Amino acid sequence: MRHDRTSVRRTAAVAASALLAIGLAACSSGASVIVDPNPDKPFVLDGVSNLTEIAQLTGPDAINDTSSVSVAGTDLGSMVNVDDRTYFFFGDTFGERDPESIGGQGGFWRSNVAAWTTDADPSDGITFDDWVTDDIGLAAALTEGDHDANDAEGEVTKIPTYGFAVGETIYVSYMSVRHWGEPGAWDANHSALIVSRDDGASWMPVEGVQWPGDSNFVQFATVPVTEDGVDYVYFWAIPSGRFGGVQLMRVPATEEAVEDQTSYEYFVGADGAEPHWSSEMSDAETIVEGTIGELSVMWSTYLDRWIMTYSDAGTAYIREGATPWGPWGDPHELVSGADHPGLYSPYLNPRYVSGDGQTIYFTLSLWGPYNVFWFSADLERAS
Repeated sequence: MRHDRTSVRRTAAVAASALLAIGLAACSSGASVIVDPNPDKPFVLDGVSNLTEIAQLTGPDAINDTSSVSVAGTDLGSMVNVDDRTYFFFGDTFGERDPESIGGQGGFWRSNVAAWTTDADPSDGITFDDWVTDDIGLAAALTEGDHDANDAEGEVTKIPTYGFAVGETIYVSYMSVRHWGEPGAWDANHSALIVSRDDGASWMPVEGVQWPGDSNFVQFATVPVTEDGVDYVYFWAIPSGRFGGVQLMRVPATEEAVEDQTSYEYFVGADGAEPHWSSEMSDAETIVEGTIGELSVMWSTYLDRWIMTYSDAGTAYIREGATPWGPWGDPHELVSGADHPGLYSPYLNPRYVSGDGQTIYFTLSLWGPYNVFWFSADLERAS
């Protein structure tokens, strides 16, 4: 992702020992969330407190030795849980990088890489068990971008936006970037899926499933849900860049459906507690207005509500939803851009919570060091 702000790291204490009781609720391992369609529940999120930068996950000075797999700079870090593993999906990755450089630049460029972990204790950071590697043990691209010139004539890179699992099969959505523009603005050729059926060791394209680059379905956040007894994967979607609102899509949680473009449905509105869906992407209704960048969604067991995190104008926000399609409450500041210049991509994972879900842990990218950091914050619930 492109940013032009420098970054200042915030040094903070490691999470207090009281947070060591990790709250692995039913949905934490990737199990489906049962959808309650009642839109009339009151909002209960008052904000966040005790924001803590716990650790740097990638690059120089990180708690993981990423230099051994030639990862000197990378970003993003969305997550998907498969059994006891959690996969982290990173964006443009550079193996050689001048310590004084700012943002995404350097040598040995790969468009996307992934690490995995069985670390179940997020309170002191996440230690990676291994990476998806090439024949000599270096972090390998899951699906390499063409690395064409940034002239809007080809494909500059393929950026992973989110992953999800259907049984043991892992899918990752990506956007094909055609042109990086001004900060927060870029153009896409399309978005699409890749799939792994061997625990992430190898990846291949999902043929025939693709969304237009000028649509609202370019960057995703995904959650497995159960609606009326049927298992689905829900996709909260935004356009390319950081200047669009959120729309919602679903697909039955089977490999056959995920790999069939006609199986996807788009949220078009609700009558009270009755949602309506259409097979036509053009019918999709915007469920969150605003300028939403790199979003993440999960069910909060502490709030008994949906929560969404994202960046907007250089600050990270969190808001709650009564249902997957809303209504969605007002945004609360999660991480200040004044304290962490160049931040983006606050990604959640229901596996990484503590204190019965009150404390959330999340990845956050900082543009200046161009690496991924691990944060925590406490949700404040109205009494």
